[in-house]
Amino acid sequence: MDAELQEWSADDVTQCEDRIVSQWREVSADERSQLCEKFDEILRPLGYETSLLVMRRANSIALYFICMTLLALTSLRDLWRSEKLRHIVQSLFTFLAGTDVYVKRLTWPVTEYESCLQFLRSIKGKPTWYWYISSMQQSCVLC
Repeated sequence: MDAELQEWSADDVTQCEDRIVSQWREVSADERSQLCEKFDEILRPLGYETSLLVMRRANSIALYFICMTLLALTSLRDLWRSEKLRHIVQSLFTFLAGTDVYVKRLTWPVTEYESCLQFLRSIKGKPTWYWYISSMQQSCVLC
């Protein structure tokens, strides 16, 4: 999934994206950080079976989620369709950037969703660890 920032929401979008990603790496690496509580609060609407695993800068900010169940994946898609996920991501980015940030677009191609949907259906009943390794090998963007 890609998050594109609104140009007018930051003086320099590239610099703002770099700050968001570096803050994410720093805090997510230290689970004992007090900021983790704030992350948990912001990301709570995703549910307990969905986690934001990686945030990386590309042409925009790439977000990689891990969904432990088929229901978690479909729930995430529902949040995306209703634009609630964009608001969640925007809150997280604003917190990490230390300034108001507006997400112009949150892109999740249907082909990626369908690939992950098919993958989760195919492994039903298999251990989560196996699923995690397999999804990384298949480069499933959002599973």
